[in-house]
Amino acid sequence: MDRMPKWADALLVPLISLIIAFFISGLVILAIGEDPIAAMKLMIDGALGSTYGWGYTLYYATNFMFTGLAVAVAFHAGLFNIGGEGQATLGGLGVAVVCLALPWPHWSLALGAAVIGAAAFGALWAAVPAWLQAKRGSHIVITTIMFNFIAASLLNYVLVNIMRPVGSMDPASARFAVETKLPRLHEILGLVGIPFNNRNPANISLLIAMAACVLVWVLIWHTRLGYQIRAFGKSEKAAVYAGIRPVRITMYAMLISGGLAGMMAVNNVMGEAQRLVLNSVEGAGFIGIAVALMGRNHPFGVFLAAILFGFLYQGGAELALWTKIPRELIVVVQALVILFTGALDNMVRMPVERVFMAFRKAK
Repeated sequence: MDRMPKWADALLVPLISLIIAFFISGLVILAIGEDPIAAMKLMIDGALGSTYGWGYTLYYATNFMFTGLAVAVAFHAGLFNIGGEGQATLGGLGVAVVCLALPWPHWSLALGAAVIGAAAFGALWAAVPAWLQAKRGSHIVITTIMFNFIAASLLNYVLVNIMRPVGSMDPASARFAVETKLPRLHEILGLVGIPFNNRNPANISLLIAMAACVLVWVLIWHTRLGYQIRAFGKSEKAAVYAGIRPVRITMYAMLISGGLAGMMAVNNVMGEAQRLVLNSVEGAGFIGIAVALMGRNHPFGVFLAAILFGFLYQGGAELALWTKIPRELIVVVQALVILFTGALDNMVRMPVERVFMAFRKAK
């Protein structure tokens, strides 16, 4: 018998961990001479109090959904993919190549090709560490971390020496054709009569990220491949005994994971910047690790956790703009959330389990 209900493990434990993280963050804000209650109110108003704030929150959340799903898929196979940053970087290169290669007549055609290009480049960048893990025994954590640095250096070289327009000093690609510009969220909601601020970068890739959450849920829990991924992640020896091939599952899981991370570039490269620039990922690949941990590696949990971290990003920007609280404090809050939902998970889980066990005994 489970020590506590599944809903408590999925919702209650992360919620308590989040409350503890916010409480300690409040003490830090208090220690630097600011009012934590006023700071929280400003964060909520700035991130959720207007359609302008919601637009930026959802824009950041879109990035985190893709990278969080990437980490979650690999984790179900027992693989810790820390290379989302590099895979998303190469995904951006895939988007730029697709958007600049052909004269696209309409954004819908360009979007379909960009999704394929981003996923393909991200998957190929994940394939090498996956092969090294499956065939050579190289630890996936080490190889994916190192490939992040290689991806950054590769993008730097490509932008400066190959894709930079003649006469430009900016290490960035040429701007994409206006026909490839994706519809913004205010345009989509305007079709159904919902007013939304037009001064934010949220775009149609949010719907793609939400669809990805559904598709990953179907894949992991309602397909044969998903069953094999979960079985392999639970016990490699048992999976091999059942006829599941480790090399095949390792490669498939990492290809899917890298493809999801690469698709993040559709949002920030095609949807927002309309060109490829250095450091366009801005740490979203690493935030995806926290999102997956917070969301218990479930697509619905990843969706909620991505919105939370989108709120932290946008709310943190408002704090830095209107108070003396440094923008880096949000990194502290993120670190505390990761700490309590990851490393110190049992510190919250065990007392909650004891409470539920006590209730059962009382009944």
